[in-house]
Amino acid sequence: MNEQDIPIDIHVNKLQDWLVSRRIVDKNWHRHVKDVRNSINEALKDMPANEQLVKLLSGDHINYFHCQQIIEILKMTEKDSKNIFGSYSSQRMKDWIAVLKLYEKDNLYMAEAGQIFSRNISYEIPNVRKQITQFEKLSDEALKKSQDAVKSENILRNEYNVACQQLGIKGDKIKVELTERLKDLPELQSQVVKKIVDLKKAVSLYENFSANKYCLPLVKHIMKSGNTTVYEYKYSDAPISVQEPPLPFKLDDDDNEIQMSHEIDFGDNQAIDFGDNEGTIDFGDDLSTAAGVNLEVGEIDWGGGGGDDVNDENNQEIDFNISLEESGIVVEEAGMSGGVAKDEEAFTILDSPHYRDVVLDELYELESFLKMRLYELATNDKVHVISMSLLDGFTDHDTKTVTGMLAMVDLAITSLTTSLIQQLYQIKHSPKYVDILTNKLRHKLRAVDKLQNMQKVLKEKSIELTKNSVELRPTLEKLIEQTKTLQKHIEKDISKRYKNRVVNLMGANL
Repeated sequence: MNEQDIPIDIHVNKLQDWLVSRRIVDKNWHRHVKDVRNSINEALKDMPANEQLVKLLSGDHINYFHCQQIIEILKMTEKDSKNIFGSYSSQRMKDWIAVLKLYEKDNLYMAEAGQIFSRNISYEIPNVRKQITQFEKLSDEALKKSQDAVKSENILRNEYNVACQQLGIKGDKIKVELTERLKDLPELQSQVVKKIVDLKKAVSLYENFSANKYCLPLVKHIMKSGNTTVYEYKYSDAPISVQEPPLPFKLDDDDNEIQMSHEIDFGDNQAIDFGDNEGTIDFGDDLSTAAGVNLEVGEIDWGGGGGDDVNDENNQEIDFNISLEESGIVVEEAGMSGGVAKDEEAFTILDSPHYRDVVLDELYELESFLKMRLYELATNDKVHVISMSLLDGFTDHDTKTVTGMLAMVDLAITSLTTSLIQQLYQIKHSPKYVDILTNKLRHKLRAVDKLQNMQKVLKEKSIELTKNSVELRPTLEKLIEQTKTLQKHIEKDISKRYKNRVVNLMGANL
């Protein structure tokens, strides 16, 4: 085989060592590069306005092969400075020719070109590619997180809507709407009353069985009088007026704080004046004219004479035989009649936390009795048969009847312990529960807002990262093109030195 046909293969990582080992470049070539760079910087200060030069010098690291192109361009722009001997008098041309000579001394240009080529292949191009890949990866991750945030937002919003539906509110003003839901509580309690009224047979059976006519007092009261106030249950008389305590929390939705009043209004304009007006008590009206009664100041006749005639027309005799009816004076009944229901006494039995629990206890007591009675009726045990013989007086019920009674008691308990009615009780009587419930719903809304902001940020970040990736692609393409050009120059220069043999720079994955 002819030697000229044997290719010269040089690995990119070994290019610098190969050039030094073949004595093409000096091993101390780094010391001279600084002088060349300084000369280039000085030459760049005085350049003609030429489009080709601007394009050539824009953002590139100028090397020996660029200098050759610059001189070719200057031959056209500085042709007027060429003398009859073929040399140029232009300082620009002289500066760049001097740079070219510095490069060619000891083949410095080959050492620098080899270094630039190796650095581009090993570091610059892979680094730009890595940045592009990283930007694209981060952009995809941001977009995926944004999509996940949308799913999470939908889940939270659905949970919020479901919670609001269960509470029967829209969720615009949570505390205000929860307060409005309390209007449904009397209707729910009236349904409970109907269920309790249906327990007359069961209560009668328990009363006869226990021989205690005072058993289940609250249940009996509800069956007889309905869901009355606690005041009426305690004093067996309806109050004249009811002053139910205000709600124990503030309605502060959407910064509209509504301070619940804790003042008691007695319904009149009377006021007690403890001023310096001789220590008198002013009730706000004139007693001399109140209720049309005219009180005149006159003398009291003690019957002592004093020289005056008892039958004098200016004197009036007091008659103690006038009845109360004739005098027009009305005496109120004794006891609590005509009172005002306040505080807990103003609540209805099923609305008062304490009395509601007592009603539940009585219903559970009745339920336990019916279950035990049902067990006694269904068993065949001798002991229970003897026990039943002692109850021959209670023959008005059987297993089927007791089962029906038990079902009605269970229905009454269930109607009084539904999740909705318990929530309404908690809302009305527990400010802590209202705050917890409100904060729980608001937390979901805040989480939804946070997820919406996160989506916006992630989308913007994804767009920005994609933009960075797109902006780097022209840089990568330009860098690859320059590296390929540099590779051709190096291979061509080495080939000339070895009788035009084929030179292959290996490992340049462009």
